[in-house]
Amino acid sequence: MRPDNCGYLASHEWARVDGELVTIGITDFAVAELSDLVFIDLPEVGSTLTKGERFGEVESVKAVSDLYAPASGEVVEINTELADNVDAIHDDAFGAGWMLKIRPSDADPLAGLLSAAEYDQQIESH
Repeated sequence: MRPDNCGYLASHEWARVDGELVTIGITDFAVAELSDLVFIDLPEVGSTLTKGERFGEVESVKAVSDLYAPASGEVVEINTELADNVDAIHDDAFGAGWMLKIRPSDADPLAGLLSAAEYDQQIESH
């Protein structure tokens, strides 16, 4: 069961409002599909994300996959633990495996994203 307090992109990224910031990561489903993660490339603090645009990539033994921003805003924090422990994404995709935090530029940063139920329906239909 995926968290109901997150919004989801069809490309498997999630976003969650945490106070004044938005935390972003990839879903457990994406991690399972990619299998063994070996590397992650994230933007630098101070970068600006635009909703729906590429912001980085995650590499597994199977493939390299682009990461897309589920919300727009300025990157204010990167999960530096992932550089040494990319398995945190696999172990806890919605917790310790978060990728970055942004200061959102939209009043409702999760507007237009899929709910947990909608995301589940989408992945079940593929």
